[in-house]
Amino acid sequence: MTLKQIPVCCKDMKESEFYGAYKIFFGTLVSESRLKIINLLREKGKKNVSEIVKELKADQTAVSHDLTRLKRCGFVNVENNGKYRYYTLNEKTIKPIMELIDNHMSNFCVHILRGER
Repeated sequence: MTLKQIPVCCKDMKESEFYGAYKIFFGTLVSESRLKIINLLREKGKKNVSEIVKELKADQTAVSHDLTRLKRCGFVNVENNGKYRYYTLNEKTIKPIMELIDNHMSNFCVHILRGER
């Protein structure tokens, strides 16, 4: 199947790049640990790696790798402050997307986990 028209925002992409970018974007959301970081930043705001590790009781190396992926994909922003790097959720794009996802899941997906039809 060939896409007849790529959205205007993506018109400079090849079809393979367009769908590849979708896979990278949604692949970023597949990781439970990355979702936990996203939701922590949504709820509590700016955090450095040590604070994220402590709050999530997670391995520092794994958190650092997850933050690298989130940063590369534009999910989080990074601010250097002295010896610390502080991470914040991308408020312009990711916060509203996560709110839409939350709403959609509560209306259409949670019943699957509950074994309902």
